[in-house]
Amino acid sequence: MLALRAAPCYPHSMRYLTIFGLLILCTALEASGDAVIRLALHREAVLPRIGLFLAGGVLLFGYGTTLNLAPQEFGKLIGAYVATFFVMAQLINLVVFRTPPSLPILVGGAFIIAGGAIITLWQTS
Repeated sequence: MLALRAAPCYPHSMRYLTIFGLLILCTALEASGDAVIRLALHREAVLPRIGLFLAGGVLLFGYGTTLNLAPQEFGKLIGAYVATFFVMAQLINLVVFRTPPSLPILVGGAFIIAGGAIITLWQTS
């Protein structure tokens, strides 16, 4: 009997864990793909440049595919996506380009995260 009560919570929580995991994965793919394309644009040698463009394209293709696998209505998902992407892009920018976010980026980012939370969590009747 206890298992019957706990069962309805499991699929619901797993759905949100799945969505969160997909958001982390697809934002990592998009931000990494963008960073690799940026690196390609600044290469002089042709072969490394082509290789980086191809790698960036594969990462960006993976992002587009992964985002659309999320079991959530797209309009609601995009709020969480934009907020998650902002955080992931700042992390990638810090790691790859060694550029910490400035105060305006942090303040603006707080608004992005707040907006994403409003879009995603606001319950309409």
